[in-house]
Amino acid sequence: MEWSMILHLAFQSLGVVYGDIGTSPLYVYSSTFTDGIKHNDDILGVLCMIVYTLTLIPLIKYVLIVLRANDNGEGGTFALYSLICRYAKVGLIPSQQAEDNGVSNSQLELPNKRLRRASRLKSILENSNFAKFILLLAAMLGTSMVIGDGVLTPCISVLSAVGGITEKAPKAMTEDRIVWISVVILIILFSCQRFGTDKVGYTFAPIVCIWFAFIGGIGIYNFVKYDPGVIKALNPKYIVDYFRRNKKEAWVSLGGVVLAITGTEALFADVGHFSVRSIQISMCCVTYPALILAYTGQASFLRKHNDLVSDTFYKSIPGSLFWPTFVVAIMAAVIASQAMISGTFSIIQQSLSLGCFPRVKVVHTSTKYEGQIFIPEVNYILMVGCVAVTLAYRTTTKIGNAYGIAVVFVMTLTTTLLALVMILIWKTNILLVSAFILVFGSVELLYLSSTLYKFKDGGYLPLAFAAVLMMIMFIWNYGFRHKYYYELEHKVSPEKLKEITTNTSISRMPGIAMVYSELVQGIPPIFKHYVANIPAVHSVIILVSFKSLPISKIPVEERFVFRRIEPQDQLFAFRCVVRYGYTDVQDDQEPLENILIERLKKFIGDSSLSFPKVLGDGEENGETKDNEDARLVEGDRRQEAVEREIEAVDRAWNVGVVHIIGETEVVANKRASIPKKIMIDYVYNFLKRNLRHSGNVFDIPHERLLKVGMTYEL
Repeated sequence: MEWSMILHLAFQSLGVVYGDIGTSPLYVYSSTFTDGIKHNDDILGVLCMIVYTLTLIPLIKYVLIVLRANDNGEGGTFALYSLICRYAKVGLIPSQQAEDNGVSNSQLELPNKRLRRASRLKSILENSNFAKFILLLAAMLGTSMVIGDGVLTPCISVLSAVGGITEKAPKAMTEDRIVWISVVILIILFSCQRFGTDKVGYTFAPIVCIWFAFIGGIGIYNFVKYDPGVIKALNPKYIVDYFRRNKKEAWVSLGGVVLAITGTEALFADVGHFSVRSIQISMCCVTYPALILAYTGQASFLRKHNDLVSDTFYKSIPGSLFWPTFVVAIMAAVIASQAMISGTFSIIQQSLSLGCFPRVKVVHTSTKYEGQIFIPEVNYILMVGCVAVTLAYRTTTKIGNAYGIAVVFVMTLTTTLLALVMILIWKTNILLVSAFILVFGSVELLYLSSTLYKFKDGGYLPLAFAAVLMMIMFIWNYGFRHKYYYELEHKVSPEKLKEITTNTSISRMPGIAMVYSELVQGIPPIFKHYVANIPAVHSVIILVSFKSLPISKIPVEERFVFRRIEPQDQLFAFRCVVRYGYTDVQDDQEPLENILIERLKKFIGDSSLSFPKVLGDGEENGETKDNEDARLVEGDRRQEAVEREIEAVDRAWNVGVVHIIGETEVVANKRASIPKKIMIDYVYNFLKRNLRHSGNVFDIPHERLLKVGMTYEL
């Protein structure tokens, strides 16, 4: 990628990625010192923790290490999970094919003799169903927590910014008015999401630049005016002194300090919207310096005004800059929501492709940049959730208690999955892996323990939200897997297929029948059910399966895999596996059937390349003239056969294409346990009925769509 494009994306990323972490100075000190400042040096201890936390987690862990674990440019919890799935066979659906190893984007370095540790860990993961389930649940939990961030970030950011107006109009702006103004702003924000990350980023990036200039400049002003001596907070001994003085209260206050790094996961989750290099540049050159200056300036102000800690940000603004800063703060708070909203869209698309989320519509919003998407149903759910939380909690203090848990949980899961990637794929020295886990894991677990202390004061919200989401994701994945296993167990045997093709009572009719199934090997039971009820078979049959690989993107030329279905002399049929990466979206510009049939004809034509080649000089190859003539005749005959097949496909295409989809009703077996009956008969079927149907997902013309009803007993 050219540097002009990298710098262009770096600027654009400011308006999407950093709004959340950039608006944290609005509420960090007030959330940390909830009972006021009891000792002036406590300010130095908290500033020291903020500086080192910002340096350790967002800068070192995410910008320098985690971003390297992107999957062909994509980030997030499921990107890490997909890397592990691609290296070790830990997926729970047996849909692997030999051809999948040939996809260019799937290549990973194989273990060598020096690093047997990676092979041993791979063997453990592949042979343990428990380990496979734990990995899947960890990915689901990470996804659920990121979505929880997408709900809580807009609430706390907008409420804290709008609340600043009470500084100038304390009587006119009641709590009710602040809440309702925040609700209106949130609704407007979510209404703008349909325009896409590209346009939103361009609109927001200049505002965020101004915001960082404001908070950095005000920080320098306060640092110089009030107490330049806070620079000594770089000494870690102030953290030790802070804990000695405050003991349990110091540990509880970590729940406020951790709010300084909210939105950090967006650096990784949103990398697919931009690029690794662009996010590294924007973080190191703009975001990090501005935040350090802002927190240092506020600490200098508080050293002289201990009593103003409940409203540190607005109180520390020089009088002439209050209104410009307030207006930019409102806009920056709106932008803060954009980071986690975009990250939520990305991570849901990934989980959707891996069969871990119910079907929703994914819309590409940019023709220039891959990965910039919009999901209408999710956007609506996030909006309703934000409005509900804002109306219910009403203050940033209560939301802050909930917010920290979601933030640290995701970070801890990222550390765990990244450690597996370091051992399995990167082949990192075990001492470095241990140091990574010890340093980052211990810090995050310390913060997590503090946030969990506030469970009853609002901390239960993200955990309850994540529990509901995980239940939905797990039940959908459970039904998806068991439905696949049912088709695998009841696929049409070669003997039954031969019986169908030789049955004289089954008539042949012109045209192409595309039979859709999730099964990538064998004939799905829906085909037998269709023929049993409608005793007719089309002249050309294509069994189409859509399959997601644990790869971010699959080149278009490698997307379609065709095979002939035997017996060829009695059935003109093909299997087509359409492979997608978890960030690929079906091209809406050209109907799928047109692309598929053109690829089929190319497959038939390419099959002639495997015929014996005829060389010009028979003597050079030790062949007689008779042998060469025989090979020429054989080659011509086979080429004529290929041309006849392509002509037969064209004739059938001209007659018409019928798309056959199984409208399967899934029910639990009579002998199934009560929990299984609840999951399948009620929850899974409820989700299946109320979300997008296969015909909509595959973009099939309704006038040529034929649904065949069938009941699967799982």
